[in-house]
Amino acid sequence: MMSRSYTNLLDLASGNFPAMGQPRERKRLPRVMTVPGVISELDDDVANSVASDVPSSVVQDRIIIVGNQLPVKAKRRPDNKGWSFSWDEDSLLLQLKDGLPEEMEVLYVGSLGADIDVSEQDDVSQVLLDRFKCVPAFLPPDILSKYYHGFCKQYLWPLFHYMLPISGNHGGRFDRSLWEAYVAANKIFSQRVIEVINPEDDYVWIHDYHLMVLPTFLRRRFNRLRMGFFLHSPFPSSEIYRTLPVREEILKALLNSDLIGFHTFDYARHFLSCCSRMLGLEYQSKRGYIGLEYYGRTVGIKIMPVGIHMGQIQSVLKLADKDWRVGELKQQFEGKTILLGVDDMDIFKGINLKLLAMEQLLKQHPKWQGRAILVQITNPARGRGRDLEEVQAEIQESCRRINDAFRLPGYEPVIFIDRPVSLSERSAYFTIAECVVVAAVRDGMNLTPYEYIVCRQGVSGSESSSEPSDPKKSMLVVSEFIGCSPSLSGAIRVNPWNIEATAEAMNEAISMADSEKQLRHEKHYRYVSTHDVAYWSRSFYQDMERTCKDHFRRRCWGIGLSFGFRVVALDPNFKKLNIDQIESAYIKSKNRAILLDYDGTVMPQTTINKTPTQEVISIINTLCSDVKNTVFVVSGRGRDSLGTWFAPCQKTWNCCGTWVLHEVVCG
Repeated sequence: MMSRSYTNLLDLASGNFPAMGQPRERKRLPRVMTVPGVISELDDDVANSVASDVPSSVVQDRIIIVGNQLPVKAKRRPDNKGWSFSWDEDSLLLQLKDGLPEEMEVLYVGSLGADIDVSEQDDVSQVLLDRFKCVPAFLPPDILSKYYHGFCKQYLWPLFHYMLPISGNHGGRFDRSLWEAYVAANKIFSQRVIEVINPEDDYVWIHDYHLMVLPTFLRRRFNRLRMGFFLHSPFPSSEIYRTLPVREEILKALLNSDLIGFHTFDYARHFLSCCSRMLGLEYQSKRGYIGLEYYGRTVGIKIMPVGIHMGQIQSVLKLADKDWRVGELKQQFEGKTILLGVDDMDIFKGINLKLLAMEQLLKQHPKWQGRAILVQITNPARGRGRDLEEVQAEIQESCRRINDAFRLPGYEPVIFIDRPVSLSERSAYFTIAECVVVAAVRDGMNLTPYEYIVCRQGVSGSESSSEPSDPKKSMLVVSEFIGCSPSLSGAIRVNPWNIEATAEAMNEAISMADSEKQLRHEKHYRYVSTHDVAYWSRSFYQDMERTCKDHFRRRCWGIGLSFGFRVVALDPNFKKLNIDQIESAYIKSKNRAILLDYDGTVMPQTTINKTPTQEVISIINTLCSDVKNTVFVVSGRGRDSLGTWFAPCQKTWNCCGTWVLHEVVCG
């Protein structure tokens, strides 16, 4: 239900915000604004909803997908004259399009993974807009470095994965200049969105922790914009998040979205706990939907784990080079049992813990010596820093030690692949692996188990796939700290920090009966094949539609400065206080009841000394001097304190915590 109250009645009465008339009919704006918009500075005093007077002949909905990187690959041409571009088929932002309505136009806003010279940026922008419907955000090198490698990777990423900067050498300490670069980068993204947005027709879907303050920039410009945000990383518990010096700024910025999505219930619960403890907001759950009441707006909370792109993987499984690679791997590992790990080179992926568990497996169960092989594929690191270098050195040392201890002629227990591996080659390894092991100590989602399940299922017509009569089977050992763990009920869940337990789980997985492996595989495949990336994006979009359905029925005011900005949404029947009308009604009335809340109205909430001033006593006495007035001071404070404070007032009475000030008997 929409609130009809206001956060500050004094501001409401004095009119310190843009006036708002009756709800008007929606205008149609052009798909690309004829004049590029420039966002107002965050510290402007007034923020109005912007619209264009130019009508548009196109009325269907459009969605603008905003992410840190565009789903496009950029490559310099061999002649060094210009650039060539192609879709990045592995990009989630591109894949999610399959779940959106077919008639919906999709526009992408993000940065390019290439350094484009300033003189080429206009031409590149035009090519990307015309051919790919992409709008690039070009970040200056100094901002890019501090924004991405600084605040995002050295501060937010570790903190959201539960790593506190205990010392200067452990994690990254908060640096105000990095935060300012983060804000500046988000502002550049917002400017690119504003240049192309049709605020009354378009949806905006923002992705991941790189752009958490972007909702405030856009909401400040367009009060009624339909906007969703999805966090692809974990959201930490309140005890971790509260250490963030800009914790309230980020929370308030996210709450300027209409719908906030998380992969798991735990991540959503942590976010709601932070909103409760730091902002005093409580959520409500009705008919399966979770919402936060925020200044008259209901901010929806969506819990939906992302899936994989089934079509992409199935098409790869049909490729001839994949079948050739499978045959080659089967010959190479003939008679061996393959355990597979596929991870990014990252301090939170638990790669070394996995290696230690493999070492323990070979020690505890000597029967696997010479038979079990762990193939660890490690994708290139996205971040950088001393922590990452230390982890890389530790992994290399573990691989060397394990191979030296258990090497036999024609057998090495650990094969470490430290290079980019294509989806085709990766699927070949999935096809021949008996078990996939994920030992991440913290991960937002991790889709490796999903890919493995689909590859083990295979597709008809592939030479490497089993005969239709052959049972499909797979086994998973997954960390309980990753986002996909709750959805894989047939997997063996482990605490990766417990090396012995992880080793036993790996032994159980590869020793399990084929019939049990088949049952677990079938259960997993039913889930993975039906809850793919299209299902995820369709579900999020439908919830965004539902959450935003009343946007153009409400009266909205933008209030607050900087990241304290928020939109106050009121019912269409709400009427702003009119001083002249109140004065007229006051004069005409014969009896008046005046209720004053003590803490927060009579006395400021932040005042330490709660004793009323002489000015307050004088004003109350003036009100009480009129025989038509009955003045109530409402407070939960004790009788003794109030009796002492209001002793100078004329004839005061106390009744159930409410003080009545006038010549009346408390009835």
